[in-house]
Amino acid sequence: MADGIRVKLAVDVATACPVAELSAAGDEKGRGSPTVREVTWTQATDGTVTEEFRVDATADVDNPDAVPGAEPVMEVGTERVYQFTRDADAACACDVVERLDCPIADVHATDGTLVFTLCLPDVDRLREIVTALDDVAERVSVRYLVRSSADADDRRDTVVVDRGALTERQSEVLRTAYRLGYFEYRGGANAGQVAAALDITDSTFAEHLSKAQSRLLEEVFRATADGAAD
Repeated sequence: MADGIRVKLAVDVATACPVAELSAAGDEKGRGSPTVREVTWTQATDGTVTEEFRVDATADVDNPDAVPGAEPVMEVGTERVYQFTRDADAACACDVVERLDCPIADVHATDGTLVFTLCLPDVDRLREIVTALDDVAERVSVRYLVRSSADADDRRDTVVVDRGALTERQSEVLRTAYRLGYFEYRGGANAGQVAAALDITDSTFAEHLSKAQSRLLEEVFRATADGAAD
């Protein structure tokens, strides 16, 4: 893998985005919002952009008008591919990223948020992209960042974990356990002492700790797996 970073950016768009809106639209059967996968776009000479995406093949049954003008073009396995046309002059996070000439590994949308996975040369380039996206987004956050090195002797595998994956209570439990030395090999507080400091039962402490650790490990190994996919 070449020098650089692989980063996943979550963009809460400030303007209407049909793809993001579709990913936030629940269905009448209470099955939750569909994930919009493999979002791509192509600009024509007449100034229009044709955008394409995939959703579960059953999603259109419950949300037939979620993306006005979107037409199904084919089915691939359990997914249906849609296309729609939009004005190239409209403010769009996808166009911002494309104009900055960033290698894009993936674009999808979930729960009303656009998620970009980008391959960038360095953190300075990342700052430039985030600054540009601020003009069309309500919020831009880094889900994870993996730094790679072409130096075979450099064994670093840096992963930035999104602490927003934890609830406030889970973060409090982890911080308190760490502060009291719970994770130290010897000499730190035991589970009962940490639970007492938090004014919760031992079983409640164990439950919060287990869920927090599971979420953090999920973030770490997802980032590692995505980075290795390169």
